[in-house]
Amino acid sequence: MSLQMVSTVSNSSLLQPGFSLLNFEGHVFFFGQKGWPKRSCPTGVFLLDIKQNELKMKPVFFSKDSCYLPPLRYPALCTLRSNSRADEHQYIIHGGKTPNNDLSDKIYFISLVSKTSKKMTFQCIEKDLGGEVPEARYGHTINVVHSRGKSMSVLFGGRSYTPLAQRTTETWNSVVDCLPSVFLIDFEFGCCTSYMLPELQDGLSFHVSIAKDDTIYILGGHSLQNNTRSPNLYKLKIDLPLGSPAVTCTILPGGISVSSAIVTQISDTEFVLVGGYLSDNQKRLVCNTIVLEDNKIEIAESVGPEWTPDIKHCRMWFGCDMGKGSVLLGIPGANKQIIPDANYFYILRCKGAEEDKEEEVITQTCSQTSSEDPGDSTPFEDSEEFCFSAEANSFDADDADTYNEEDEEDESETGYWITCCAGCNIDINTWVPFYSTELNKPAMILCSSGAGHWVHAQCMDLSETMLLRLSEANVKYFCNKHIDLNKGLQTPQKVACLKKPPMKPLRKKKTMKLSTSAKKSFLRRLFE
Repeated sequence: MSLQMVSTVSNSSLLQPGFSLLNFEGHVFFFGQKGWPKRSCPTGVFLLDIKQNELKMKPVFFSKDSCYLPPLRYPALCTLRSNSRADEHQYIIHGGKTPNNDLSDKIYFISLVSKTSKKMTFQCIEKDLGGEVPEARYGHTINVVHSRGKSMSVLFGGRSYTPLAQRTTETWNSVVDCLPSVFLIDFEFGCCTSYMLPELQDGLSFHVSIAKDDTIYILGGHSLQNNTRSPNLYKLKIDLPLGSPAVTCTILPGGISVSSAIVTQISDTEFVLVGGYLSDNQKRLVCNTIVLEDNKIEIAESVGPEWTPDIKHCRMWFGCDMGKGSVLLGIPGANKQIIPDANYFYILRCKGAEEDKEEEVITQTCSQTSSEDPGDSTPFEDSEEFCFSAEANSFDADDADTYNEEDEEDESETGYWITCCAGCNIDINTWVPFYSTELNKPAMILCSSGAGHWVHAQCMDLSETMLLRLSEANVKYFCNKHIDLNKGLQTPQKVACLKKPPMKPLRKKKTMKLSTSAKKSFLRRLFE
């Protein structure tokens, strides 16, 4: 085995524990960043380019008919092929944590639909399921089995939040083990069925699962209820006849009490088990080989690499399978680093040097790895692991398209995540969409007071109807702070009086004054 260090270029803060890797046609893509995506890459999916031991990230795109895929950390992820030997495949993504620490219960299918030298486009589709649908969770695994010409996905393990009826103020955000149910998911008909097996008594999370044909082997894992790492080795066999599926479980000897271990495949039947934890504060530096032949599994200890002093003495580590016998490992960087939250990365090659030279492109395998969650109960869980399922290789594209995190605006101080007013409660770590038009950023509106400033529509108590009306109408808006001030400063405009032409006075009719004798004469004539 050989160990080689890999340097990151200006964007290592995005590479935090809990993300996943997707491998399409030898190219590897990063998914599940910490925090909501920024404007430079709204999809939150990047091409990973490792060239001359340097890692760069380049944004990718989604097709117009794709659904929204949030950045999920610690999801269950595996490949789905039309048959076990097919080259073309798509990825199944289930569960995981959103940047707001909400748990997802959705299932997504993601595939590569077009590729050029400078642009790669994905299609993401959300699948609707019926029946006994698994609850929202993270730290679980999903595999695809093949039996009698049929295929099904098998989901097991994980953690979820305490049910609402059982929560208290002190345990509101506590997590518990999911029930040890085995879920069979038939994507052709969109139905789920759960099975409770007597051999599976305790819930497990961050375990290792390896699928071969109609059999899944489950190794290790951590149980929150007992705070133990299972020493059992479980063998799940799924038979898919014309009628109802048959699921059986067998407990085999020779298991390993470990959590967060990583498995990489070095041949059709041989795997290598690396890393993980033996206890809350003890890393596992021993490596094992796993051989699957003739419906049997054999686990034996193998010679590990020469670990560096940094790896030996660090409190935590994390990593994932890169495929074809290679593993990506990470350890926390020193506190004195210029870039906060930066990590150091290594590539562990489990094959010989001659075999490494023959294989220029490392491909992904179906074996699952898992990752530890830091925010629950045990001290070692601050070492949340990467949830990789593929390796990174070089991609000869224009370096001008490389994503540089330093080019982004600091949205924690400006942009969408400002403190817009005294009562502003919009926080990048806890915000959830409020309006139907919001996706991954809060809706904002410009206050026209003075030079103008932006405020959150939600903080201004604007209804969605009013927000849409203001965005469509060409009118000035004043926030709650400046609306009264604006009214006080305004004075009624002086209205010019209309000049009306003067009315001509009516002419007075001339009257004749008659003497008394004349009046009598007139009356006499009138009555004669």
